[in-house]
Amino acid sequence: MGFWKFIHAERREMFPMFDIARIVSYRLRMRESPKVYRTRREVHTFLGICVERWIPFRDYEDSDFEMVGKKSGKALLREEGGNCFVSFLESKADLNLYRPRTHRQWDEAIELARDSNDQSKELLHENSNKHFMLIYLSREYMKRDDQILPLRLQNEANRDKMIRNAKDRDRALARTGNTDVPIPVNIEGEPEEDDAGASDGFEASRVIVIHPGSQNLRIGFASDALPKSIPMAIAAKWNITESKEYEPRPKRQKLDVAPEQQFEEEFSKKFTKMSNDLKIDMRANKRKVLPNSKELVVNYNRRTEPEKISEHNDPLRIEWTDVTKDDRNDHSSFFTGVEAQRIPDDSSPPYKLFWPIQNGCFHENDYKNREHLLNDIDSILENALRKDLGLKSSVEWEQYSCVFVIPDLYDKRYVEEMLDMCLRSFEFKQVAFLQESLAATYGAGYTSACIVDIGAQKTSICCVEDGMCIDDSRINLKYGGFDVTETFTKMMLYDHFPYQDINLKRRYDFLLAEELKISFCTMNQADISVQLYNFHLRAPNQPTRKFQFKTYDEVILAPMGFYDPSIFDNSEKLVGRRKFIDRSYNAYDADIPDDPTSSAQLAILKSIKPSLATTTNGFSLNGHTNGTTDFSTPSKEKPNPMNYLSRMDTETNGNSRVTSAAGSPQPEGANTPSGPFIFGANGNGSPGPNGTRNSDTPNPPQPGIFVDPHARTAKDLAIERDSVLPIAPLDTAIITSITHAAKGDEKKVRDFFGGIMVIGGGAKTPGFGPTLEERLKIKRPDLIDKVLVGTSPREMDGQVVVWKGASVFARMKAHESWVGGLEFERLGSRVLHHKVLWYY
Repeated sequence: MGFWKFIHAERREMFPMFDIARIVSYRLRMRESPKVYRTRREVHTFLGICVERWIPFRDYEDSDFEMVGKKSGKALLREEGGNCFVSFLESKADLNLYRPRTHRQWDEAIELARDSNDQSKELLHENSNKHFMLIYLSREYMKRDDQILPLRLQNEANRDKMIRNAKDRDRALARTGNTDVPIPVNIEGEPEEDDAGASDGFEASRVIVIHPGSQNLRIGFASDALPKSIPMAIAAKWNITESKEYEPRPKRQKLDVAPEQQFEEEFSKKFTKMSNDLKIDMRANKRKVLPNSKELVVNYNRRTEPEKISEHNDPLRIEWTDVTKDDRNDHSSFFTGVEAQRIPDDSSPPYKLFWPIQNGCFHENDYKNREHLLNDIDSILENALRKDLGLKSSVEWEQYSCVFVIPDLYDKRYVEEMLDMCLRSFEFKQVAFLQESLAATYGAGYTSACIVDIGAQKTSICCVEDGMCIDDSRINLKYGGFDVTETFTKMMLYDHFPYQDINLKRRYDFLLAEELKISFCTMNQADISVQLYNFHLRAPNQPTRKFQFKTYDEVILAPMGFYDPSIFDNSEKLVGRRKFIDRSYNAYDADIPDDPTSSAQLAILKSIKPSLATTTNGFSLNGHTNGTTDFSTPSKEKPNPMNYLSRMDTETNGNSRVTSAAGSPQPEGANTPSGPFIFGANGNGSPGPNGTRNSDTPNPPQPGIFVDPHARTAKDLAIERDSVLPIAPLDTAIITSITHAAKGDEKKVRDFFGGIMVIGGGAKTPGFGPTLEERLKIKRPDLIDKVLVGTSPREMDGQVVVWKGASVFARMKAHESWVGGLEFERLGSRVLHHKVLWYY
């Protein structure tokens, strides 16, 4: 009896039982074989917040467990059928399962549940040392809002708000004594809604908007006009600095040879080819090209010497961070942001600079464990709250809400860790997540657009339509503005740059290289000529040195790497990936990854590695299963995008299930994998990452020729996908994204090509937009009058458009994306499934 009293006392809170429960599930109508859920996470995921009711067949009637306005458990069981969970309980700490093996045994168990308590007692008599309990779920389980905790809390909050507003109106009526309470109207004469411009009971100044990036963190209040931009870096005491721990960047193969021989032969050939192609293009555009331009640049740079300037004569000298006052034995001290970047490399004690986010994801290669990585992100955000936002006391944080911006093609582990950090570590009142491209449309005021966000180390492309990101259009490429900086530095060194000792791993050299790129790089051919420039090198504890140098085509060839990314150094971008933070897996099947993906991203990956076109274990090449059930949580039936390798021959569409766990979509009509769009392609060739096609190139191998599809699981395929670096020309990637977003609808194709918005710091190079537009018109001559590439409107800085859109989202009067502490405490990260604006 004691145990039943325990159940009765806790029947409204199911978590204590889940800690000790191993539950057998049986779907009455589907006749599936029983499945055992062994862990608390699996049970929670399957059952949701709690079961609809418990029906113990001893001492308690159904009325004890009924909810208001609902039928009894037995009535629902008779009328609807549903899921049954049968178990024997010996004690609070042990649970043995009654596992019916046949349909007859299950029928007997269910008939037993339908009968009176006398027959249940007979079963208890036969098993006198055990307690019998049946958990019943109706077929309407988790199909009504009142059964889902986040929706139920939201409805209660809306009801409380309605009651509060009614009371306020009553008070106003009582004060005026007039029964005709005036209704406020807007400019157009229509009645205004209550709390117009407010966000469900809290002010915009009480909402913090956070947008972390690979190089900069943008943070501020939703009421601010612009955010605070802080370098996403932290410096901590270490045995050695990063400039001494790692080899210099750009990488040199040899140091004691001429500058043009320091780099690999492949780079030399690529650089020479790009330079010759530029000359041909400039001549075709009737621009003057001097035949000896390179020789003029090299000869001048080779003989120039720096001019030393004393510190007191330098009006722009830098104030370096003073670390001499720190206790050498105190290893808890650290610096973040600009202070961290301005610590001298020869400081005592030495400090190492960490960048916890690189290439748009966790930078695991620079850390030894997960805790160190997450603690650094926590420390950077905490310092930003205290120093930049003025919230010095952590007691204040619980009064603030937070809007957190995440990538379009995110890792679920990243989102879950950020959610945990905001609600547990900072204890914010509530948190909402928003995708970058959707935030960009809010900031620009567009309802639909193709967003091209070029960041420091990643480029994301996504089509947004009617306030929603189109899942299959999302593309994440691992290059950005920093790759242009490194390549520009490398090209200048190749042409005898006077400061040959430059090392991007050194802090002041990194800041210098960024300044040079911003000042001199361009994509306007009219600006390409032999130019004389100068810069000042400011190093700690050294006099300022003034260098003069000449440039020619390096200023345009470096940013042209966006259209030929093989010129970038891509050798270390995947090193350390999944080192100690694994990918997310399906809650029903631990062997199926469920991180989101898109058919456009898979097309980019398959163009690089065609073997990714093979299916996972359990799917045949014609798309039928071999008898196993697909338990992929985020799976939805989606029409397969156009088979654009044979687009000019056929305009038909295939059907495919594109999920985060299942295999990549099967193209229709041909065995070649879907690749980036190539105008005029007839399918007789394999796509390449540079967007070109050679008719003599043999077709990619058909799925299964070199790799047996039945020998690879979904996990193996995910591992193989993670091993491929997503790199493709920017124009090809945009066309691929739009093609997958439109799904054969020519009107949508024209709309998206006419609404391309380029944002991000990497797109601030002069002439970037017109150059991209010209290249897109070359790739799609049929849409030459429709293609339009623009930047953010109202002369807004492209670097802050996403943050600005997130602040607009935070000020919206009503949206149900907020995740509160109670919901997170009960449901954990599963609450995101009910709260985010997209299909999580």
